[in-house]
Amino acid sequence: MDLVLWRHAEAESGEPDEGRKLTPKGEKQAKRVAEWLHNRLPDTARILSSPAKRAQQTAQALAEASHRKIKTLDALAPAAAVGEILDAVGWTAGKGTLVVVGHQPALGRVASRLLAGEERDWPIKKGAVIWISHRESNGDAEPILRAAIGPELT
Repeated sequence: MDLVLWRHAEAESGEPDEGRKLTPKGEKQAKRVAEWLHNRLPDTARILSSPAKRAQQTAQALAEASHRKIKTLDALAPAAAVGEILDAVGWTAGKGTLVVVGHQPALGRVASRLLAGEERDWPIKKGAVIWISHRESNGDAEPILRAAIGPELT
């Protein structure tokens, strides 16, 4: 399985939190990263998104670039816990490629748990992607970092 953790792009401040939209800069970030992803993702990749407006808009940039549909999961909401996210995406049993559009600090904690073996607060820049592959090696699950890139590098 490949898990692409994509933090939503820059959003406006304000309340309610779930309704915050992308800024014009955030829209540009989302489009640039979406193009980068589209050129690298397999045709079978799926998009999962938090229900928050800013995450939906970020995911929509990829959906438009790649003609994919977005599946919204409450388990990816801003207050999501690492275990909820990993269960929702089926990390240990899943196959294929999933693009998960969500929030900090949860996505950073997921990356930390998978890559470092412990849950820590790893910062992920707004609009950035961490791409992790899961493979079996000698009967053990082994996560591998494939890419980590911010919108300014796409």
